[in-house]
Amino acid sequence: MAGSSHGHTPAAWTGVIIAFIGFCISGAFMVMNQPLGFWGGMVVVVLGGVVGMAMRAAGLGQPKAAHHVVVRAEG
Repeated sequence: MAGSSHGHTPAAWTGVIIAFIGFCISGAFMVMNQPLGFWGGMVVVVLGGVVGMAMRAAGLGQPKAAHHVVVRAEG
């Protein structure tokens, strides 16, 4: 995984950090028995995914793998 730099992009880091904050919010409100706060935290989790995809679309994510065509010369 380290050789492909999988996930080492600003889009990935930002999306994961926002989602982690959402999980922390949801966990805290679940312990406090506040369903509205829990669901608010889950909205933040989904927002992390949306922000990550938007940043990827803006060019801050991992570039798509280029398909290399190998041509062999016979001779």
